Amino acid sequence: MTSSPAADQRLRDLARLRRVRDRIDREYAQPLDVEALARGVHMSAGHLSREFRQAYGESPYSYLMTRRIERAMALLRRGDLSVTEVCFAVGCSSLGTFSTRFSELVGMPPSTYRRRAADGAPGLLPCVAKQVTRPVRNREAPSPVSSLA
Repeated sequence: MTSSPAADQRLRDLARLRRVRDRIDREYAQPLDVEALARGVHMSAGHLSREFRQAYGESPYSYLMTRRIERAMALLRRGDLSVTEVCFAVGCSSLGTFSTRFSELVGMPPSTYRRRAADGAPGLLPCVAKQVTRPVRNREAPSPVSSLA
């Protein structure tokens, strides 16, 4: 039994979207923009954004920022880098934008997160800490009172 041309095209598009998502996961600290990501898979930026949102529930930029914030959380938990150093280490070029997005996803500014993580749960395995503190997408951050306290 053969599949329809539309189904074949959808599978090819999904494979291209996975390549974009994998590239974001690998190169989150590099300067990435939707136009460059789209060129890499031979799509227009608008089409990539629409298809990516349909497949993954968020835009490529939002996905990129979530990856960056996840990595920033891990670096801040380590405690050996300043917030500014973490900002640039994860590929953000603006401390203000980084802090705003971090606060939206995590529910507190990065400096507060760093301080609470340092005071937080000693002995918590890094893999467990990563899961427990994973950023929440779509501005659904918990209240700061319940986080890491």
